[in-house]
Amino acid sequence: MIAKALTPILNVSDIRASFAWFEKLGWKKGWEWGDPPSFGGVCSGECEIFLCEGGQGGRGRSSSPTTFGPDNEDSLDQGVWMSIWVDDVDEIYRHCLEHGIEVTWPPTDEPWHVREMHVRHPDGHVFRISKGLGEA
Repeated sequence: MIAKALTPILNVSDIRASFAWFEKLGWKKGWEWGDPPSFGGVCSGECEIFLCEGGQGGRGRSSSPTTFGPDNEDSLDQGVWMSIWVDDVDEIYRHCLEHGIEVTWPPTDEPWHVREMHVRHPDGHVFRISKGLGEA
């Protein structure tokens, strides 16, 4: 198989609230389907994520304040985990704090040669926002 594209689909409890959450993160609503909408997409650059209200996958938020580290069990959130690769993790971190997005792991230089932070969607989906160390 040679894949030409990959579009994750997230199960969300409220599609309109999810559109708003992604817009706070800096993504744009690309489209919606249904009246009222129950399916849609958010976009950033060449990337797109589909959102499906109440279906197509699982969701579930843990009560843990962090999604990583020595005292955390990273399997507690039942949503999807995804990596988003960016140019400046620290800029995204400041943006998230300014817009009230839950940061569950601050920017950290990891031993696998990546600077990484985590944010959590209200339905338990976790986004690892990363940049390779040493990248220009």
